[in-house]
Amino acid sequence: MTTNTTIPVLVNGSAEDRISSLDRGLLYGDGLFETIAVAGGRPRFWLRHMARLQAGCERLGIPCPDADRLAGEAQGLLPDVERCVLKIIVTRGTGGRGYGPPADPQPTRIVQRHPWPDYPASCREQGVRVRLCEQRLVPNPPLAGIKHLNRLEQVLARQEWDGTDIMEGLMADWQGNLVEGTMSNLFIVQDQQLVTPDLGRCGVAGIVRAVLMELAGELGLSVAVRDLGMTALREADEVFLTNSIIGIWPVIGLDEHAWSRGMVTRQLQERLAGLPEGDDQ
Repeated sequence: MTTNTTIPVLVNGSAEDRISSLDRGLLYGDGLFETIAVAGGRPRFWLRHMARLQAGCERLGIPCPDADRLAGEAQGLLPDVERCVLKIIVTRGTGGRGYGPPADPQPTRIVQRHPWPDYPASCREQGVRVRLCEQRLVPNPPLAGIKHLNRLEQVLARQEWDGTDIMEGLMADWQGNLVEGTMSNLFIVQDQQLVTPDLGRCGVAGIVRAVLMELAGELGLSVAVRDLGMTALREADEVFLTNSIIGIWPVIGLDEHAWSRGMVTRQLQERLAGLPEGDDQ
């Protein structure tokens, strides 16, 4: 085992950067992950992330690591660190050849600290251009919503473009329903209603997505979760993307379609930014 001197990493509580070649996360993507923003030295929305991790472990039948242990390991990587990204990975652990899981799995837990990404301020303040990816998402209700390690669809979609003129790609299912971005959740605003795609068949139920659906009520906005096609997107008053790291990015362009950073998007940005740093409700 060697210690990673570039990205601080703990594997099962030890300062190591390697796992067994028999780990099922490596062999089969048999596991889950959480990507958590650290603000003011505290992981933001920690309890929500842990609840999603717990739900994902229950769905996959993986014993979930103790939340207090994970919290201690996470804090151990944050001395004097004001702002960074924490990534927590939980796999089913090692097992023999074949898909059949071990009868008594010993999960592997990995905690990593990454630098805060240097996204331009313009992404939040002026907005971003996006594209519609050719790669489609395959419906798979048993895995819908959870943040499992199987991300090849997103990898293939992200290979479709390069450069910084396009900051994100939208992904649809095989019926043409928009689902999410490669790394984000999608919202539109139409007639003072907040609309986000139904994730009952595929997609990741993002933490900030859930927070904004709650905050919308405070702004007097109704929220609809439903199938969302290209026609609805084109006719939207506002469009924006969310995840735990970017917060909210207004969408200002897709091909020939253009939107502005509207009032609802601005209000939600302000409300989200105004929540306490490290808020874990």
